[in-house]
Amino acid sequence: MHPGVSPFLQDVARRAWGYFRDTAHPATGLIPDRARADGSGVGSVASMAATGFGLTSWAIGAQRGWMSRQECTRRVRKTLDFLLHGTPHHAGCFYHFVDAAGGQRVWQCEVSTIDTALLLAGVITVRAAFSDDLVLTRACDQLAQRIDWTAFLTSAGVLSHGWKPETGPLPWSWSHFSEHLLLTLLAIGSPTHPVPAETWNRWKRSPWVDFGGYRFLHHPPLFVHQFPHAWFDFRGLRDGTIDYWQNSVDATHAHRLWCQTLREEFSAWSETDWGITSSDGINGYTDWGGPPVDPSQGRDPRIDGTLVPCAAAGSLCFTPRESEQTLEEFQRRFGSRLYGRYGFADAFNPETNWIAPDCLGIDQGITLLMIENLRDGLVWKLFMASSEARTALHRINLAS
Repeated sequence: MHPGVSPFLQDVARRAWGYFRDTAHPATGLIPDRARADGSGVGSVASMAATGFGLTSWAIGAQRGWMSRQECTRRVRKTLDFLLHGTPHHAGCFYHFVDAAGGQRVWQCEVSTIDTALLLAGVITVRAAFSDDLVLTRACDQLAQRIDWTAFLTSAGVLSHGWKPETGPLPWSWSHFSEHLLLTLLAIGSPTHPVPAETWNRWKRSPWVDFGGYRFLHHPPLFVHQFPHAWFDFRGLRDGTIDYWQNSVDATHAHRLWCQTLREEFSAWSETDWGITSSDGINGYTDWGGPPVDPSQGRDPRIDGTLVPCAAAGSLCFTPRESEQTLEEFQRRFGSRLYGRYGFADAFNPETNWIAPDCLGIDQGITLLMIENLRDGLVWKLFMASSEARTALHRINLAS
């Protein structure tokens, strides 16, 4: 048994890892956005973010002995080769969603800076994990070096959300607190086309939220606090007066307390139930969360009693005791209907007894990475050893 996590969490991690083992496209290595939770079907559309989690999963699988190092290396090489030669890009950044078999853009989606950053985090992780393979590391370097982050700078000096061939740059930018922390740091730490270090200071440290005795920078879906921390180890790092690690710990505690206030509406929730983040729901994928930025406006009216297991699982490093207790309770009450081949289904509603038929790659990914970081900091150690992470920290003086 590995130190740091219980047998239950080890099982959750192993099952979440199974999502990537089973669903990676055999010809391209790309990871589908979603698959049936019972393993009966795999989506035809790949997500670049899910592929970043998938690459990281091969580093984890090799380290834990879940798959031979040779097979993990083969899978990484296949994916990197297709990303380099089979997938369209703009200034080195990739489309958000592509056809898993051919790499072509789907749904008229955007070239996405944040999804490319999540992919790049996986590339950087496998470069460290398989550093003895020169072909593999060279491919990782090529992918990192060809991204021209400066092409996505706005006139305000922050990064844009992306670009479309039909309309050019997207009208939205990473100008306030959100999941862009990892993106902005990677852009500053780029080996070839870095954005100015001042980019870090140009996004506004807002909005601040007060709830349950906690005050924190916030954006309602809980994944916003989780995704940057999956790879970048913010523990002990301060930006002036802001401790980004503690900020997310406080936001998670506040979120749990806020969920407890919803039990007045959702009587089927138990006292340990909490966790709302972007997920599937009975009416489709929804970017819900809380507590609200403006309390006077009340909660998101779309919230209908749906709970999202990866909200608690992705917070395991922030709230280990509370998160594990909740996940164990979910598994105990709903059994194999909710907890199956790939671990937890994406979402469920105790009020209506609805359980999502699918798992999502990004949600299985954040579950896996945060358990492995809780276990022994594996992903943090690999990623933080990179030149990109070290360079970014040096350039913006983000230090303990």
